[in-house]
Amino acid sequence: MISKLILGTVQFGLNYGIANSEGKPDLNKVRAILRCAADHGIRILDTAAAYGDSETVIGSVFAEDSALKNHFQVVSKIPPLPRNVSPEEIRRFIENSVDASLRNLRTDQLYGILFHREEDAPELPLLRELQKKGKVRLCGFSVDGFLPEEISEAEMIQVPGNVLDRRFIPFPRNKPQKLFVRSVYLQGLLMMPEEKIPSVLAGVIPYRRKLAALAEENGMGPAELYMRYLLSFPEIDGVLTGVDNPEQLEYNFRMASGGPLDEALQRKIRDLIPELPELWIHPKLWPKKQ
Repeated sequence: MISKLILGTVQFGLNYGIANSEGKPDLNKVRAILRCAADHGIRILDTAAAYGDSETVIGSVFAEDSALKNHFQVVSKIPPLPRNVSPEEIRRFIENSVDASLRNLRTDQLYGILFHREEDAPELPLLRELQKKGKVRLCGFSVDGFLPEEISEAEMIQVPGNVLDRRFIPFPRNKPQKLFVRSVYLQGLLMMPEEKIPSVLAGVIPYRRKLAALAEENGMGPAELYMRYLLSFPEIDGVLTGVDNPEQLEYNFRMASGGPLDEALQRKIRDLIPELPELWIHPKLWPKKQ
C-alpha cells in the first residue's frame, strides 16, 4: 500500500492546513523529506503554481541531487484561467504556466499537468498540444465541487475524499487512467485538538469521537483508520498526504503498511457518518486562519 502514497508538497511553499503549527519547512528539511520519501518508494510529488514557492524549492533540491530528480515524477497544476479573453490568450496563459513550472522544477517534462479548478476542464484540448510537444505526459484537472462532463477525456484527476467527505465516493465508474485522492485528514481538521477547532466547525467533534472509538476498538489510532479507509478503494491510484517533517512521513508509511480495512469495518464507517453540511467538509468555506 505504500506504493499508493503520493507526497503532497503544498507545505513546502505555504503555511498550509488549519492545524499547521510548524509553518513552512526550510530547505534542509525539504531535502530530508524528499530523501525519506524516495527511500520508501514514493515516486510521485504533487505541487502547483499556486503553492507559493513549492515548485522552486523542489527544483532547488533537484538541482543539487540528480538521483532525487531522476527518481521522482511531478504533477503540477495550472492556476485558474483568465476570463473574457481571446482563445489565443488562454493558449498562451496555459503554455506560459507550464513553462514556468518546468523552469521552477528544473525539469524538461511533467508527469502530469492539471487545471487547478474544474471549471477550466473544457480547455483540455489545449493541454493535448503540450503533450505533443513533450512537455507533459498526462493531463486532466483537479476537482473541488463537482465532476465536469469532460472526465471521460481526462487522463488524470484529483478529488477530495476522507471519512467525513464522501461527495465523490463511490468514485466515478468512467474514471481516467489515474485517480488521485487528497485531503485524507481534511486539511488537519480530523486530527487537531478539539479545543482548537473553530466554533463554526465544532459540529464534526461528535463524529470524530465516534471514529476514534471505532479505531480503538480495532487496535489502531484515528489517523491510521482515516488513511487505510482510502487505501481500501481499489479504484484509487494514489492517496496524497503532506507532511511537515520526515518523522510524520515515517509514521504515514507505518500506517499504510496495514493495508486496506476489512469490509465490515468499512461498512461501520459508512453507517457512522451521515451526509454532513458542506461547511464542515469543504475547506474553501472555512474561516481564514488568523
